[in-house]
Amino acid sequence: MMLEKRFKGIPASPGIVKGKVFLFNTDVDQVVARHIKKDDIPQEISRLENALIQTRKEILDLQGRISKGMGREHADIFNAQLLVVEDRALIEEVIKRLESERKNIEYIFQQVSQKYVKVFAEMEDEYLRERASDLRDVAHRVIHNLLGKKRDDLAHLKKEVIVIANDLSPSDTALMHKEKVIGFATDIGGRTSHTAIMARSLEIPAVVGLRDLSGKILPDTTVIIDGTAGIVIANPTRETISNYSKEKTKLEVFEEKLLELKKLPAETNDGHRVALAGNIELPEDVSGIIQHGAEGIGLYRTEFMYLNRTDLPDEEEHFNAYKTVVEKVYPHSVIIRTMDLGGDKFMSHIQVPREMNPYLGWRGIRFSLARLDIFKVQFRAILRASMYGNLKIMYPMISGLKELKKANEVLAGVKQDLKAKKIAFKDDIEVGAMIEVPSAGLITDLLVEEVDFFSIGTNDLIQYLLAIDRVNEKVAYLYEPTHPAVIRMLKHIIDAAHKAGVWVGMCGEMAGDPITALINVGLGIDELSTSAIVIPEIKKAIRSVSMKQLKKITAEIMDYKDGRQIYNHVHKFIRRNVPGLMLTEGR
Repeated sequence: MMLEKRFKGIPASPGIVKGKVFLFNTDVDQVVARHIKKDDIPQEISRLENALIQTRKEILDLQGRISKGMGREHADIFNAQLLVVEDRALIEEVIKRLESERKNIEYIFQQVSQKYVKVFAEMEDEYLRERASDLRDVAHRVIHNLLGKKRDDLAHLKKEVIVIANDLSPSDTALMHKEKVIGFATDIGGRTSHTAIMARSLEIPAVVGLRDLSGKILPDTTVIIDGTAGIVIANPTRETISNYSKEKTKLEVFEEKLLELKKLPAETNDGHRVALAGNIELPEDVSGIIQHGAEGIGLYRTEFMYLNRTDLPDEEEHFNAYKTVVEKVYPHSVIIRTMDLGGDKFMSHIQVPREMNPYLGWRGIRFSLARLDIFKVQFRAILRASMYGNLKIMYPMISGLKELKKANEVLAGVKQDLKAKKIAFKDDIEVGAMIEVPSAGLITDLLVEEVDFFSIGTNDLIQYLLAIDRVNEKVAYLYEPTHPAVIRMLKHIIDAAHKAGVWVGMCGEMAGDPITALINVGLGIDELSTSAIVIPEIKKAIRSVSMKQLKKITAEIMDYKDGRQIYNHVHKFIRRNVPGLMLTEGR
């Protein structure tokens, strides 16, 4: 009898599912090196060229299929892979080593590509680390084509399976059929990886970051995937299966009941109203936000329009995307964050020097103000789209008054240009700033001169305030949203803004956790914006308590000296006052 084993990873896509393992191996065997003659070099180069052409055709074919089935935005993910096929630096290094080492081309290509993958995989930036997956996927395709082998895919499965793999490339996940692949788990990957994004789009329960799971599990093993908690259970006992079956039913009933709140406001039981909005990356995300009962879009991450492509989006592409979103959400508002490029998100075709600390470097509003040619195109499109609904503009990564004034000056200049050309736009469009840099949080009383609202980006604010790299597993335990310094900073920001008559929203992860969301409501936050899937849960929490209770709770935690104490205090309060809410255990 096989013993039950549990593996803990990173939740990538929520849900619970039980099924049989399909062990998916995309790796090619280590290619054997063999010496070649000098006269054979041209033939080997020709083989490489043919393999690259075949690989490019495969990717374009796949891109076309995904575009038809899931939309252009998902298909654009493969632009990064097309760039790899055409990367002259990689190809030239392969040819140079072929000429100097005189070994078969598949061996040389594997050696060079593995070196490139290793460099990307060891980068500090999470986004750049995830690009190693694109390079690895393309390298496997090229080597398969050089060897004349057929590459397996997930498009022709005959029965329902749970896929377990070391990694799943975007092309692998894109080929999944929801009817056959009912869940998956991978050794590597993070919450921002393409794999996780595609899993959520397909609504397939998934867990990533399991380290060496694929090497510890056999095909056809029965497993349970808990994508909500980030757990994989191999060979579950009857008791475990029974418990998870009950948990799944309970979760489904709970989610159905939460959706009954869809048309009700996020209002405490003593009448205090909070705007509850959603975060989106792409226009097609709007339907999920609406279905879950959001009141508008509190964060539209427009930088996703720039990624994984070989060209810049033009004004019309911007305009059409914004117009679509604004019209769908009307009469509610849409807050468009101007491009937050830099840090872990750079356009593939713009040469940017590697920085020692990219999150502290040329990113956000700093990048925009240095590239006014790109910035003004976005402003023009946003202003034009303002005619079709309730639209607001927000700047990322503001650290002081000078850059905030400069951004507003650029916006004013674009407005003047549109007026001169008699192009219609709403002149009274609201402008806000992200508070995600501690310096901005400390001078909120000065920044109010230039804005109509603030939105607190807690993910980066906490990272900068506590000097914690939240993607570094060695210090991840120190990333604490309920740290007293964080709570005090939030109170300072909200109080300073309200004193000047400026409203404050929040669009970071703290807005999507019932515990920290209620703390923020107690502190006086005006709007919470989060992912679609947690909106009903946050709404239920708010509607189950009174503002009087929340003010009392926040007053009490101000005297606590430890983040764990704060978390557990609010956790107990919610357990008592919000019946049925599915919280994780206290810390």
